[in-house]
Amino acid sequence: MQVFKDDAVNWLSTLADASVDLLVTDPPYESLEKHRKIGTTTRLKVSQGSSNQWFDIFPNERFESLLSEVYRVLKKNSHFYLFCDQETMFIIKPIAEKVGFKFWKPIVWDKVCIGMGYHYRARHEYILFFEKGKRKLNNLSVPDILEYKRVYRGYPTEKPVELLETLISQSSQKDELVVDPFFGSGSSLVAAVNLDRKYLGCDISESAHQHFRSRLVET
Repeated sequence: MQVFKDDAVNWLSTLADASVDLLVTDPPYESLEKHRKIGTTTRLKVSQGSSNQWFDIFPNERFESLLSEVYRVLKKNSHFYLFCDQETMFIIKPIAEKVGFKFWKPIVWDKVCIGMGYHYRARHEYILFFEKGKRKLNNLSVPDILEYKRVYRGYPTEKPVELLETLISQSSQKDELVVDPFFGSGSSLVAAVNLDRKYLGCDISESAHQHFRSRLVET
C-alpha cells in the first residue's frame, strides 16, 4: 500500500496493463474553478492570509488521456467510479464510452445537508458508474441514491469514508487492489484499509499528502 506524488496520467502510465481490480476517484474538474471564482463553493477559496491553493484543476481536455489509462490498467470484468458534477458528467460519459467502458448510470450521493448555490441549492453530487467487461455487484439491494452527510472539516471536497466503503464493498473483494489517482483527502484509501483491500494512491498536491499523513497519525 503506497501513495505517490505525480501527475495522475503520468502515474497511471507506470502501472501494468490489467493490474487493478477497482478504480475510484474524484478529479478536481474544471467547473470547480468556476464555482470557486463566483463564490458558490466557499471551501475551495484560498484564504486571504495565504497564497497556497489546495489543488490544481484537471482540465477537461485531458480526460481522454486519463480515461484511456484507467481503462488500460483495470482488469477485465471490473468497475470504475468517478465523482463529478452535472456539467462534467456530460463531458465524461461519451469519452469513457469511446475508450471502451460501459456506462451503467449516475449514482446520486445525497449529502443530506443543503449546500451553496443560486438555482435550487445543491444537496447532491454524482458518481458515474462504469464497467469494463462484466462484473456483478456484490449486493444487488443497494439503491442508486446513497445518503451520507457531507464532511465539513478538513480537506475541501472531502468525501465520507462510509460512502467510499459502500462503493468499494460493492465492486471488489478482500485483498484486491483499489486505486485512486486523485486521492485528495485520502477517504478512498482509508476505506480500502477498513475493508481489507490493498491500495495505491496518487495526488500531485502536497496539501493532499500532508492531509493524508495527518489522517494516518490520527487513526
